[in-house]
Formats: sequence, structure tokens, C-alpha cells
Amino acid sequence: MSFWKIFLAVLMAYVIYGAFNIAHGAIGFAEKGVAARIIFFHVPCAVYSSVAYLVATWYAVKHLWLLGGPNKSVEALEDSDFKSATAMELGFLFCILATITGSIFAGVQWGSFWNWDPRETSIVIMLLLYASYMLLRTAFTSDTAKRARLSAVYAVIAVIPSIYLIWVVPRVLHTMHPTTTLSNPADTSLSYKLVLYPSFLAFTLLFIWLMQLRVSSSKLLEARKKRRLREMEAQR
Repeated sequence: MSFWKIFLAVLMAYVIYGAFNIAHGAIGFAEKGVAARIIFFHVPCAVYSSVAYLVATWYAVKHLWLLGGPNKSVEALEDSDFKSATAMELGFLFCILATITGSIFAGVQWGSFWNWDPRETSIVIMLLLYASYMLLRTAFTSDTAKRARLSAVYAVIAVIPSIYLIWVVPRVLHTMHPTTTLSNPADTSLSYKLVLYPSFLAFTLLFIWLMQLRVSSSKLLEARKKRRLREMEAQR
């Protein structure tokens, strides 16, 4: 195991421990600031639910660029497709986690687990965008080249509404979400910051690790599938 993966395990354990035993509350939160503890997990998940889409779009653009280039390397095309699809899958995962943790926070802070706040509504639409992408891929399991091409086109086109939902809608419409907790240093104590900032690093490393694991497994499964097809053709 790489050193940074051991570091990730220790860092994540520290964040979990620190959320309940190190960090004090933050200003403007229910239960004397105790509700602010969910921020250590909710905000990084929400951030990476959008970062994952940008990563997916980057590899989708790379895939389409390779398709239009003179040298169409099969390995490069598969690599960009696997990475784009993996980022989409992780975005969907982090979107679900952000929705769950956000619902827990809403129940404590606002007395209702769901309020159709603009940010809550936008994350539901993001979930639908992710789900639609994965349904699209399941429709072309036999034609992997067509699946990769259409998936890349979808990712590039859908990035426009996703950015609008993430960055524009919550800032134009009134939201109940706290808006100064992370931007105003006076709203949080030093003990809170000692857990908050490491939590972002922990989730960043977690995202990278999950990307590596999923891409490796996708390539392995694809290689096994091709080998089985060659064996079946040889037996005919």
C-alpha cells in the first residue's frame, strides 16, 4: 500500500474523531453549534459531487478530441472513456452522500429533513443528470465504441445545466443554507478549522483513490470480456 493511502486512512480517522471530540460549534447553528459538525462531511461531499462532473467532462472532451484526431489509439480512447465514466459514478455517489448528510443537517437545523430549498432542489436535478448518464451507458453494453462516444457527448452537453445549477441558482435565489460559515473566519473557532480543513484534504485523497480503483477494475473487466469473446470465437 502506498504511503499516501496510509496517510488517507489516518487523516480520515482524525476527521471522524475530531468532528465529535475536537471541534467546537460554529456561529448560527442549532443545538449550540453542534449541528455544524455535519459540515465536515456534507460540504466535501457536495463539493466533489460537482468536481466529479468537471473531471468527467474533461475526459469526455479528451475522448472526443482523440476520436477526431489522426491517430485513434484504442487504449487512449478506452482510458479516457473509463475515467469519464468513473468520475460520473463517483459524482453520483457523492451526490447521494451530500443529499443524505444535508437532509440530516436540515432535520436538526430547520426542523424538517426536506424543505425544497434551491440547493436541495438543484442537487436532486444533479442526481437525475448523473442517473441519466448511467442509464445511457447501460443501453449500449454491446457496442462499447458507440457507448463511449454518446456518453462523452452527453457529458459535454450536460455540463452547462450542471454548472448553472451548482453555481448560479443557489446564488440568485434565496437559500436557507448558511453562507458565511466557511468564508468568514470569525464564524468558526480554531478547533473547528483544525478539523474542517483536513476534511477537505481527506475527501480529495479519497476521491483520487476511488478513481484509481474504479478505473483499474473497469479496465480489468473489459480485458476479461475481450478475452472471453476471443475464446468463444476460437471455439466456433
